[in-house]
Amino acid sequence: MLQVCLNGARGPGDSAVVPMSPESLAESAARAVAAGAGEVRVHPRTPCGRTSLSPRVLTPVLAELRPAVSAVAGAPVPVTTVASAEPEPGRRVERIRSWTVLPDLVSVDWHEPGAGAVVAALLERGVGVEAALWSGTDGPERFAGSPPAPGVRRVLVRVTAAGSDGDPEAAARALIATLAVQPGLPVPAHAPPAPPHGLPVQVHGLPVQVHGLPVLLHGEEDGAWPVLRLARRLGAGARIGLEDTLLLPDGTPARSNAELVTAALAYGRTGF
Repeated sequence: MLQVCLNGARGPGDSAVVPMSPESLAESAARAVAAGAGEVRVHPRTPCGRTSLSPRVLTPVLAELRPAVSAVAGAPVPVTTVASAEPEPGRRVERIRSWTVLPDLVSVDWHEPGAGAVVAALLERGVGVEAALWSGTDGPERFAGSPPAPGVRRVLVRVTAAGSDGDPEAAARALIATLAVQPGLPVPAHAPPAPPHGLPVQVHGLPVQVHGLPVLLHGEEDGAWPVLRLARRLGAGARIGLEDTLLLPDGTPARSNAELVTAALAYGRTGF
């Protein structure tokens, strides 16, 4: 599965091609799906460009995006509860409880204060949760001890520029290997045994998992393309889009999310 991340925290000051309004997000999503993306992630933005959890911002974005991605049957539209959208954890919970239209899946950054309360609020509303575990943070350790962990649908492993020590692929390998042997994580009965050491690998063509949960692995900036290549090698979900990088593999500026998706699929075929 290849996810396209349409905008993230970027805006027109970063690149004129970053979509912002509900209509431009829907157009960008439709073109990315037509290019081969299987899932679309978005940061709902206010007219002044701020990421927001307000139902007045989220509802029109979902209303525009869902028809735009209908070509991919059952494709969720993940959104984020990043703390920059609502720094105070209690307010984030209030926002979630005020939503009138529910997203399919919500990504929660496990290292952020109040993540547990945010997850609990999402599960109370029946919204799927993605555990976002960032390199260079205590998110993986918090995830191991979090009571809401059994309700998570997927693990997103994010290799940040600050948390990669200049080698994003090595950082990704180390983080996944650490997650595979976290002693506090609940292990579903159907999950394969974790390896005693090293990186979990594909077994009989099955994609890599972390304690029975599917993994979406991605990097950012200079690490976006090396980590995408590793994700494809491992059979993990991969991600690309203007949130993660403004550049194509050859270093030229991307003209759209769709162009990044096309390049990612070609990179997957030729970069191994």
